Amino acid sequence: MVPPVQVSPLIKLGRYSALFLGMAYGAKRYNYLKPRAEEERRLAAEEKKKRDEQKRIERELAEAQEDTILK
Repeated sequence: MVPPVQVSPLIKLGRYSALFLGMAYGAKRYNYLKPRAEEERRLAAEEKKKRDEQKRIERELAEAQEDTILK
């Protein structure tokens, strides 16, 4: 096997700088997107409640139509 090569300090600095900048960008982006995602989830939950209520009402009306004395 070939012995490992000594990596230049400049290359090491560049690699760790890129790593740090990527982590900083990711944290900033996450903090930017988190409130938007929470709002979308809240709106989706409200819409789901409305749809479920509408389906429940439709189901009750359908059952009321079926349950008659004149069957």
